[in-house]
Amino acid sequence: MLGYRSAVALDEPFRPLGAPAPAEEFEELTSRALRMLGGRGDRRSLRAVLTVREPAPIDPELMAVLDALLGGERRVDADARTLPGPVAVWRGDITRLRADAIVNAANDALLGCFQPMHGCVDNAIHNAAGPRLRADCRRIVDLHGTPEPTGTAKITRGYHLPASFVLHTVGPVVHGELEPAHVAALADSYRACLDLAAEVPGIRTIAFCGISTGIFGFPKRPAARVAVGAVEDWLALRPCRFDRVVFVVFGDEDEAAYRELL
Repeated sequence: MLGYRSAVALDEPFRPLGAPAPAEEFEELTSRALRMLGGRGDRRSLRAVLTVREPAPIDPELMAVLDALLGGERRVDADARTLPGPVAVWRGDITRLRADAIVNAANDALLGCFQPMHGCVDNAIHNAAGPRLRADCRRIVDLHGTPEPTGTAKITRGYHLPASFVLHTVGPVVHGELEPAHVAALADSYRACLDLAAEVPGIRTIAFCGISTGIFGFPKRPAARVAVGAVEDWLALRPCRFDRVVFVVFGDEDEAAYRELL
């Protein structure tokens, strides 16, 4: 982490250029942002434009408009600190959970999903955080010069997310039968996120998405077993480092798997 910490200003508080706007201003802010980006349409159109946009510098006037819009859109459905137990399960949208850090299931390019309206968690997190997140990831990629290896993690600020930080990890891709190497790599991703989060003193709560269980093809119930095992083993060695670790689930199968294990 030390090799890119200053490049992404990890220790500096995020200061948006525009105050959060009320809902009645969203339409006008969306239109203004699209005009400045050379487009037109509605909020979905703006999201699509930002999804395919390369991580280039943004004019401060445009960034102020985006800050006002994204700040106004931010919603918090739950707070990790209020969930029961040191290890908790919460069903909902990870971009609406207040936590010190959330985990993003990234691809090895580390720049987010470039497919407009794609349903992956990577897309959702980048959309809610805003374009600064992709810019930070680009800085990290440029410094390291290689794709992100499976089972490792990087950290950035969370910007417009309710979470202060985002941990980006690349889980294994499963084609066909589940192999021991897939299991080991997935456990590495969970441990890497915990190790990295432990280096940031302000992180006391951390929330995991279901790493590799989407388009990466890792079966959900085996993935839950790996996740719970890796986290519980890590916490057993460092029982006081985090106040709460949360597994965020989105569907019935995910929730049932984690609740059975916990």
